[in-house]
Amino acid sequence: MPIFEYECARCRLISSHVVMGSARRRERLECPDCGSNRLKRVMSSFAVVESEASRLANFDSSKPRDDSYYKDSRNVGMWAKKRAKEMGVDLGPKFESTVEKARSGKLIKEMI
Repeated sequence: MPIFEYECARCRLISSHVVMGSARRRERLECPDCGSNRLKRVMSSFAVVESEASRLANFDSSKPRDDSYYKDSRNVGMWAKKRAKEMGVDLGPKFESTVEKARSGKLIKEMI
């Protein structure tokens, strides 16, 4: 189903709407916040997928991180992996396994 994003001319809220091809249907769209029918179609956001190797290559281990960084489970073990790579140390498959368990929440369950 085609889902399009629209910005309200009155309140500037961006909302998603399913539009089934008919021009008449688009005229009946309303802002879910203020009820205005003056909506303008905007470019939808998209995601960029980055490989683990690419993330590791771009990671700066010297840069301090705030708490929000560690809320993303993909970042668990990233600093240790990067530092080990910079020092030429192979942490081995056990380390990789532990990191994957930590990322998925299985490590905490095993500890309880």
